[in-house]
Amino acid sequence: MDNNKITQALIKKLSGLAEFNNPINPDLYTKYDVKRGLRNANGTGVLVGLTRIGDVVGYDISESGEKVPVDGRLLYRGYDVVDLINDAEKNDQFCFEQCAYLLLFGELPTQKELDSFRNLLGVCRTLPPNFTEDMIMKAPSSDIMNKIARGVLASYSYDENPEDRAVANVLRQCIELISRFSTLAAYAYQAKLRYYDGKSMYIHNPVPELSTAENFLHLIRPDTQYSKLEADILDLSLILHAEHGGGNNSSLTVHVVSSADTDTYSAIAAAVGSLKGRRHGGANIRVVEMMNEIKANVKDWSNEQEIRDYIYKIAKKEAFDRTGLVYGMGHAVYTISDPRAVLLRDKAEKLAKEKGCLEEFNLYKIIERVAPEILAEVHKFGKRICANVDFYSGFVYSMLNIPTELYTPIFAISRIAGWSAHRIEEIVAGGRIYRPAYKNVSEPRDYIPLDERK
Repeated sequence: MDNNKITQALIKKLSGLAEFNNPINPDLYTKYDVKRGLRNANGTGVLVGLTRIGDVVGYDISESGEKVPVDGRLLYRGYDVVDLINDAEKNDQFCFEQCAYLLLFGELPTQKELDSFRNLLGVCRTLPPNFTEDMIMKAPSSDIMNKIARGVLASYSYDENPEDRAVANVLRQCIELISRFSTLAAYAYQAKLRYYDGKSMYIHNPVPELSTAENFLHLIRPDTQYSKLEADILDLSLILHAEHGGGNNSSLTVHVVSSADTDTYSAIAAAVGSLKGRRHGGANIRVVEMMNEIKANVKDWSNEQEIRDYIYKIAKKEAFDRTGLVYGMGHAVYTISDPRAVLLRDKAEKLAKEKGCLEEFNLYKIIERVAPEILAEVHKFGKRICANVDFYSGFVYSMLNIPTELYTPIFAISRIAGWSAHRIEEIVAGGRIYRPAYKNVSEPRDYIPLDERK
């Protein structure tokens, strides 16, 4: 037997041992009143921190402690994101950069301040000398998120002052990362095309004058071309994903890791690892996979009854991945509506008309309407649920001809703005390392000397 087969056999044996000795009786969580996933019994999050950066509103709490569903709202530094978007559209401007400014500095910029900030982002967008050749082309990755994380960690070596925790230095590091994430993702994708997919790659130079959305489309497309509507809807997606409160998994990761007094690159790389997770940033890919199966099995996309029948199959664990989940439905906070999904849906309709995808768009709308009631019926829960942002984001990206492997990286290109704000907030206002408690539930055991073990 060769070494590889011996290694595989040993790993299989050891993995069985690891699985056998790690389960925990679910009843113990109730016995010790453990807030699994930092969730209270009513589904609300356990309060572990304070923030001034973002707020997610999906319900009110009554005097009796019950959740009362309300229309969803997303607030950046106290401002409703809807107002930011409407004002930007009125002035025919891209808005992601303004959102980044607001999240970082806590105030709305004047036009002069915004122009200066946009220029700064543009100047910083080009990667350091030899970075592309040494860190991307010489070490490509089949997964773009992993390459972004490695790119963030590699940036430490290109920083003349990586360990300085002064706010001015951390802010400089964060601005550079906000600027470069789109370039990192685009170049990592091009390297993947060349080395893993056997296709041609195109390494375009970033254009400082372009917005983040425009620049990303410019970098990933062979001909660098895009329409104004395409850039507008990608900009909208970046705005809506930029921040979602301090309690989401990746932003909490930034707070936790930053509280240990580590460097910026380590904290942000940890957040990228969190966002990659299929329960977090990777959820929109599951929506697309589910929708592909629905489209393949529902003959008439306008037939509501046929659509209902298939959603029932999914909910009853008879179709798709047999988890009983309808991906893109439900959210930890939002109840009646997810404002991000509403805004993206409205813009998606315009893009669907331009791309000839109205039939598919209407299929999404029907599922959005019928899935919550089917899930409530099948799973017997009384909570109000709605479509979340993941339900429409994948559809939008597909209409933009963006490959699925870039869906979660786009999330990261956006959320780096929120992560940076939370990083600075933790440095300024934190002051204490995160140290929650875990209850040990193993029984004491008498030690067995090595020569007596069987």
